[in-house]
Amino acid sequence: MPKTDGETVKAVVLAGGLGMRLRPLTDDRPKALIHVNGRPISEYQLDWLSASKEIDSVTFACGYKWEKLKEHFGSSFKGMNVEYSVEEEPLGTGGAIKRAIADADGLVVALNGDILTDLSLARMLGAHRQAGEMTASMLVVPYRSRFGVVKIDKLRMVRGFDEKPAFPDVWINGGVYILDPRRLTKYLPDKGDIERETFPKLVTHGELLSFPHYGDWFFVDSLKDLKELESSIRTAA
Repeated sequence: MPKTDGETVKAVVLAGGLGMRLRPLTDDRPKALIHVNGRPISEYQLDWLSASKEIDSVTFACGYKWEKLKEHFGSSFKGMNVEYSVEEEPLGTGGAIKRAIADADGLVVALNGDILTDLSLARMLGAHRQAGEMTASMLVVPYRSRFGVVKIDKLRMVRGFDEKPAFPDVWINGGVYILDPRRLTKYLPDKGDIERETFPKLVTHGELLSFPHYGDWFFVDSLKDLKELESSIRTAA
């Protein structure tokens, strides 16, 4: 279901983290400007948001070295207005979203600043609209082990190996959310994480929808993650 005439959709990119596990790359820039094969990860994200043809504006929820973000993107990107919600102190994901969506009058797409995916955002937005009066939708992706799995039999003999297998029936939070500010704001903390303080309440009230995705999904939390993502992009190209 596409957006209706007059409906606005705002995106919020959570880019306030210090990126400690990516030092020294984040010594002089926020994590959102870490390069992936020569381009900032946030450029890939804004390309993805723009490609959906749904997003009118993007707000970076930022803090650490946020001026670098503003220098890079300015006030627009591919037809989308770009704004900056600057935290004087860390507010957590819930507090950052609450501050960034204070003036939103339509649906909001919120995403972690270290996520890249080939998810069809238009399809996820359509599913949220189709569900009716739903407070939030969450991207979920199959859990993939960070370790290789050793297969053994009843005699404890090793029979094989599976390198970093995926478990299709075990889901994890994919870090992309569709939010209805009119219904969500009362559940958001002024300071705290949406994952710990808001989503459990929505589950209790039956107001959190999942959107499963089996396609590409990457997060960049360490130098190892960055190298694996760069290798995957080069291979796909």
